[in-house]
Amino acid sequence: MTEQDGPGRERVLAWVERVAAFVSEEWGLAPISGRILGWLMVCEPPEQTASDIAGAIGASRASLTTNLHLLTSHRLIRRFRKAGGRNVFYTIEDDAWGKIVQQKLAMFAAFDELAAEGMRLGWRDLARTARIRAARRSIAEALHQVEAGTE
Repeated sequence: MTEQDGPGRERVLAWVERVAAFVSEEWGLAPISGRILGWLMVCEPPEQTASDIAGAIGASRASLTTNLHLLTSHRLIRRFRKAGGRNVFYTIEDDAWGKIVQQKLAMFAAFDELAAEGMRLGWRDLARTARIRAARRSIAEALHQVEAGTE
């Protein structure tokens, strides 16, 4: 990546660090997972070896290998070899972000089912279910907004 190609390596790596912080804080993954995702979103070429990634983000091979495996198992990145080649490459999956959104929506739907189960426990005092009902309303509103946005 040269200065002519975009914002410059220093600014790109600062952004990659912001992705790492987000992934760590919001998803509970190790910051290195976020660095890998951030780097694979902007690197050129879009397919990188583990050595390329390690050099770019300053990661140890051991930590990198563990997190590449994690991200591959979640199908956010893809591992492959080029025809006739020996090197293993990694690239971000084309539908990685769609998968993340679908996983989050499925999580909300699953929690709504759990909340519905909580409502069926036989409460005599409806005030005790106010927080469960509030959770279900919030989930329903969020899912409705997503559905309305896709129509």
